[in-house]
Amino acid sequence: MKDRLRALYCDHLSIMRGKMLPNHKIGDDSTRFCRSTFGVHYDRDLLNAPGAMTYQGLPDMELKWRHDDIRQGWDPHTQIVLGDLYDDAGEPLSLCPRGALKRAVAAWEARGLTPKVGIELEAFALQADENGRLEPYDAPGGVVYGTGPFADPLRFNDRIWEMAEDLGFSLDMITAEYDTPQFEYTLTFDNAVKAVDDIVLFRLMAREIALEYGIILTFMPKPIAGAGGSGMHINFSFVDETGGNALSSGPKGGPDHMNDLARGCLAGLLHHHKGLAGLIAPTANSYMRLQPGSLSGFWRNWGGDHRNVTTRISSEGGAKARLEHRTADASANPYTAVAAVLHAARLGVENDYDLPPIETGDGFEKTDAKEGTATDLKGAMNDLEQDTTLAEAVGAELVANHVFMKRKEVQKTRDLEGEALRDFYVYFI
Repeated sequence: MKDRLRALYCDHLSIMRGKMLPNHKIGDDSTRFCRSTFGVHYDRDLLNAPGAMTYQGLPDMELKWRHDDIRQGWDPHTQIVLGDLYDDAGEPLSLCPRGALKRAVAAWEARGLTPKVGIELEAFALQADENGRLEPYDAPGGVVYGTGPFADPLRFNDRIWEMAEDLGFSLDMITAEYDTPQFEYTLTFDNAVKAVDDIVLFRLMAREIALEYGIILTFMPKPIAGAGGSGMHINFSFVDETGGNALSSGPKGGPDHMNDLARGCLAGLLHHHKGLAGLIAPTANSYMRLQPGSLSGFWRNWGGDHRNVTTRISSEGGAKARLEHRTADASANPYTAVAAVLHAARLGVENDYDLPPIETGDGFEKTDAKEGTATDLKGAMNDLEQDTTLAEAVGAELVANHVFMKRKEVQKTRDLEGEALRDFYVYFI
């Protein structure tokens, strides 16, 4: 078989969409899709969402890529590429999540700073029983920080690791998480767009390899009601014009050694906490995870080496100084989520928001914070719509499309619970 090209983009629902193109098109730099895909919901309902132009003839949009961005896929006969979306007039498509991240990066670069990002993904492994019903993957010896066959009897994670290395993904870690069968996948820091490109391709690769073993690897925030949740922690820092870490004030890290940039970023993340949730925790299932005392980023607070706060200040200084935002889950589009976090942080720097005191509570029985995210998707959309400053920064039409689709999702999922709610999402996320 000759090589073929798999041209992909990550849509508004965080679903990877694309085309398989023949060998002779590997030298091309674009292909076309129906723009009204941005009006398609998880259940394939086609809606007249803002920007989707569903009632304006369902016109084309164009996916464009750089030839240098084509990389080898996990199928030996398939090369793969991610690109940016453009409207039929050749202008950048306002709904394009990757374009939104590029705008967020450009806004920081205008300040002389280049965002660096590292993402931690958590996922649960499910498998079908003899009746086709999804059950947790049978890993009876799995424990938090578990490795080897007791945590993963089929060893599908070994195959994911080997393929990641073959394809040049910079893995930092794979380990079993707190709830069996839950796993964490972490890629190392890189420039923001490269880091998110890698995470969306790694996530797709991991899901497709797991499927070969009969495993549905789901990045849903809470696929098992009685277990914990899965997050998408967004770690970030900035490189300044000298090549140094702009968040660092010296070799020591932690709250006692923060500089003004770190304080401004924190203030922005707290100021936009409620609005952010609607973009970075964007499903009905997200609010099963986002609960007090669940290490999920529910509270509007910050702290040092403290896993029960929303924004965590690394105890490492120097080149490793960073902030970790813990509210997001991987039902969010990673491009949109990282863009939203970077914009919220920048708005804090530019608008000189007040920074509340550090959290002193344990997060389980005592919490200083009195305000959290919304407790359901409906409330989160109201909070996002009210945060017009954040919406304008991320992109007004992208956010309008998002709010419309998510309000429809509220209607679609309001009578679903348990496995029915899980199955609304599980094959897509």
